[in-house]
Amino acid sequence: MNDQESFISHLIELRQRLIRAVGAVLALFVVLFIWPGSGYIYDLLAAPLMSALPEGAKMIATGVITPFMVPVKVTALAAFLVALPYVLYQAWAFVAPGLYEHEKRLALPLVVASTLLFLAGIAFCYSFVFQKVFAFIHSFAPKSITPAPDIEAYFSFVITMFLAFGVTFEIPIAVIVLVRMGVVSVEQLKHARPYVIVAAFVVAAVVTPPDVLSQFMLAVPMCLLYEAGLFFARFITARRSAATPEPAENP
Repeated sequence: MNDQESFISHLIELRQRLIRAVGAVLALFVVLFIWPGSGYIYDLLAAPLMSALPEGAKMIATGVITPFMVPVKVTALAAFLVALPYVLYQAWAFVAPGLYEHEKRLALPLVVASTLLFLAGIAFCYSFVFQKVFAFIHSFAPKSITPAPDIEAYFSFVITMFLAFGVTFEIPIAVIVLVRMGVVSVEQLKHARPYVIVAAFVVAAVVTPPDVLSQFMLAVPMCLLYEAGLFFARFITARRSAATPEPAENP
């Protein structure tokens, strides 16, 4: 097989993998849209905010088709998150034949771990951060104001926060990969700890709403996850050092 035929075969395989991944997301979207329904999924997503609002308060929709489109977008997001392991498996199956055995042994655990950590970040944001942040924000609202958040603005906020916490929980993977590839050493990362802490609070201030609690709840996990990455990177360094044979002494 010449280079052109090999390139075409790779494109065909890539197309097949993409079709399978997109097909899985679409199939899950249809299932979730039918049951439990897009309205129920949006209500579930809005539950942390609604629990912090005064009794009887509701969200509003300012657009004509917003009451339909926003729940549909939320359902698509839920379908993608549920199908994420399968989507990443398709990506893994496409690149795996071109990897060496030692790269496969490292790449597959990283794919699985990164998926679980990303989902864990979203779960942490939804189940813990949202409840604390919304209660903190609305505790400062004047009694003369009736909060009525817009559903489209809330969806945009949720997407931003989910991405922020999902990516934040990938920090240990990034640290391990950098050490494993020899880009930096564990000692260098230790010395960079003060700069990482400052950067964590700067990123949290940019990404999260302008309140101290949400910034603190993003920056602290970033620092802790950085330390977790350093902890596991030590074992990778130790294994690599133990696996490296010592040079033979000259007679």
